Amino acid sequence: MTELLVADETNFDELVLRAAKPVLVDFWAQWCPPCHQIVPILQQIAVERADRLTVVKVNSDENPAISANYRVMALPTLMLFQHGELIWSVVGARPKAKLLKELDDALLAAV
Repeated sequence: MTELLVADETNFDELVLRAAKPVLVDFWAQWCPPCHQIVPILQQIAVERADRLTVVKVNSDENPAISANYRVMALPTLMLFQHGELIWSVVGARPKAKLLKELDDALLAAV
């Protein structure tokens, strides 16, 4: 499986806010079972949408400033950024088809 990019407080701006294409950020923690359940789905999306979307993981426990800045209150939290702006977010794991539809809808609305 494809390893997802890992963002932290040193590279978040570069990987997410200054990215040329939309970025889906997965806020997760080691102790969170749903966070681990969603990883294979995110890896598939990262491969299937590599030309249009980047998927990045942020460990909330190791990067509390990022989590606090975006008011992450529960895990997993997925946030979609485009041109450095947060355009969509959701809390909790999703089936792949539902997640892809929500992502597509958010990206279309942001155009």
